[in-house]
Amino acid sequence: MFQPIQVANYTISQQHRPFVIAEMSGNHNQSLDRALELVDAAAAAGAHALKLQTYTPDTITFNGQSDEFFIRDNQSLWADKNLYKLYQDAYTPWEWHGSIFERAKQHGMVAFSSPFDTTAVDFLESLNVPIYKIASFENTDHILLKKVASTGKPVIMSTGVATVADIAESVKVLRDHGCTELILLKCTSTYPATPESTNLRTIPHMSQLFNVPVGLSDHTMGIGASVAATALGAVVIEKHFTLRRADGGVDSAFSLEPEELQSLVVETERAFLAMGQISYIPTPKEQKSLQFKRSLYVVRDMAAGEAFTPENVRSIRPANGLHTRHYDDVLTKTASQSIAAGTALSWELMN
Repeated sequence: MFQPIQVANYTISQQHRPFVIAEMSGNHNQSLDRALELVDAAAAAGAHALKLQTYTPDTITFNGQSDEFFIRDNQSLWADKNLYKLYQDAYTPWEWHGSIFERAKQHGMVAFSSPFDTTAVDFLESLNVPIYKIASFENTDHILLKKVASTGKPVIMSTGVATVADIAESVKVLRDHGCTELILLKCTSTYPATPESTNLRTIPHMSQLFNVPVGLSDHTMGIGASVAATALGAVVIEKHFTLRRADGGVDSAFSLEPEELQSLVVETERAFLAMGQISYIPTPKEQKSLQFKRSLYVVRDMAAGEAFTPENVRSIRPANGLHTRHYDDVLTKTASQSIAAGTALSWELMN
């Protein structure tokens, strides 16, 4: 068990329901009104946190026109896109952050972001964010890691496109430079990710290996992977969300809609509650149902001295008669008196 991590009004720990983060990303489609509507929808769905991404095209890439600055993957959602142009379409204007964060706080949500360079950290510090997220593609950027760690605030780091050695090195950098509260997220950085590539059994192993709580940054469709991750001990669930996938947007194809986000919150909490503890004892409510288990009853009228047989004694509900473990013994005995059908069998009724 790890020490709880307090973030605003929420406690992140193995003893609490998963902390559900709604990732807006670029699904605002460059409209502040839509961004605020997304915040309202995330809050109505029950998300605990609202996360942005803080960068500009110039802080995340270079406006290059050579082939290396294009996505040359026919399977990608962004095939043949120029990186600079893609991030122009996707980035959240920094002047929007204050309004978006304030709207989230009004709903009681934690508002924070993933910075993508050191200037973004300085900017987010000016907004007094309570926690930082390191995105998968930045998890080996030691310059950024040192800057984020130096804030002394809790850090969530995704582990996509990283080897175990990469993760170990990055964890050490964070710890060596001031990070004392760290959560790792199992992440498969394909968009969308397939269930087969998600490998959720890594979650408890990663937690033990790095001695930190672990969650899931989930890029699969639907909520099944997140529910399963909760059962494996995930303390954080992060999902991209949008108003409607049909609206389009850079991440809309693998984002949850509001009704799905609500289901995610509800079902991950149910999964957490269902985990409970190791127990073989009937619950208090089950105790009331014990009477409806089976026991031995006389099911035909019997005369005194008549032998007990499979025809006149049966195992039926309720449980007011002798336990069925005594059935073979009962068949060797006779009735000590006349017995009406429907009588719960007891030792006093037999010789």
